[in-house]
Amino acid sequence: MFINKFKVKEAMAQKGIKNQTELAKLMGISKNQLSLILSGRFNPIKSNVQRLCEILEVSALEIFEEEKSKCEQLTLKLVDNKSTYKIPKVKYQFDSIKVLELFAGAGGLALGLEKAGLEPVALVEIDKYACETLKKNRPNWNVVNKDVRDVDFSIYKGVQVVTGGFPCQAFSYAGKKLGFEDTRGTLFYEFARCIKETKPLLFMAENVRGLITHNKGKTLQTILEIFRDLGYDVQWRLLNAVNYSVPQKRERVIIVGTLPGIHFEYPEEDKEIKVLRDALKDVPKSEGVQYSAAKKRVLDLVHPGGCWRDLPLEIQKSYMGKSFYSGGGRTGMARRLSWDEPCLTLTCSPSQKQTERCHPEETRPFTVREYARIQTFPDDWEFVGGISEKYKQIGNAVPVTFAYRLGTQIVKALEDVKADNELGMLKII
Repeated sequence: MFINKFKVKEAMAQKGIKNQTELAKLMGISKNQLSLILSGRFNPIKSNVQRLCEILEVSALEIFEEEKSKCEQLTLKLVDNKSTYKIPKVKYQFDSIKVLELFAGAGGLALGLEKAGLEPVALVEIDKYACETLKKNRPNWNVVNKDVRDVDFSIYKGVQVVTGGFPCQAFSYAGKKLGFEDTRGTLFYEFARCIKETKPLLFMAENVRGLITHNKGKTLQTILEIFRDLGYDVQWRLLNAVNYSVPQKRERVIIVGTLPGIHFEYPEEDKEIKVLRDALKDVPKSEGVQYSAAKKRVLDLVHPGGCWRDLPLEIQKSYMGKSFYSGGGRTGMARRLSWDEPCLTLTCSPSQKQTERCHPEETRPFTVREYARIQTFPDDWEFVGGISEKYKQIGNAVPVTFAYRLGTQIVKALEDVKADNELGMLKII
């Protein structure tokens, strides 16, 4: 059951309401909230339905449209006890919230979800050093050191949540709309196969910002359509970890899919952001790479918060090479951070010329433990492997605190369903 926006528009015209902006103002909500209410995959809050009906002077039956469903139907009454409508009544049974994670890396996402109350049943990761890191810090976790292509996910059927950050890869369209089988050979296919074989209540996929524009948006659209074909209500949003207590500007696409009747809401942004001063206070001493003598001489000339533009012209040209003559801001080159700003996105290497992240005071890259602090790993989380492997694991991770904030929303969505099951009904939210 959903609100038919065309019927709403007809009622708006009869009342002389010109557009959705005006309607949203009359309802006391934002235009974005109204757009979400009128989307075809959203069960609206009961009070919003009442307010909408009052303003348009219609009954709920006049603006709702019923989808065919095999689910048991539950009739709910509005306050006036005159208008009624039905939504699917769905029962999902579980005692605890268990999660299966693909592409687990060094455990940033898993650690945040654990902190939020989710219980990992398995973490699949191909990199041996990342697996050793997971085992060292959580000996009780079921770490599966395999290529996802070789994993039989059906043994995890019944798990409540599936998560993972599959790489952004191109699909071969050949002029046709792609289905699930057409994406075979990509790591997205393996993630989708996991969803198909386990049928979780909720899944969450993390990806880089570039997914939005990859192949002119076709890649993301294909991914969303395939998830929907698997029976999920799907939403996505570009989130910046800096807005969720992470001292780092790190944008990621977060895709969430839920079975019918389960409602996930993205976490609210913080009012204040954390900066490097907050992150690196009393950070433990640790190993770290150093700049070459030539590079150090160049970066010694850059003040905190500055970049290549602070250098004398001739040094700019010699240091940047061909990049000096290319377009774009290139503000990642010869970049020294300041204490009073968030870190720029950490990469797998702390001293790449195009993405420099120089310490605010000392002319050096961040140490391993500083890297980990910026990614909000606890100081007692140890990383296994050589120094380059450690930087790689940390740079690839989902910030722990960001994962925790997402995890609390997952728990909220599923606990709401569990509570409603215990009451024998599915709540309208």
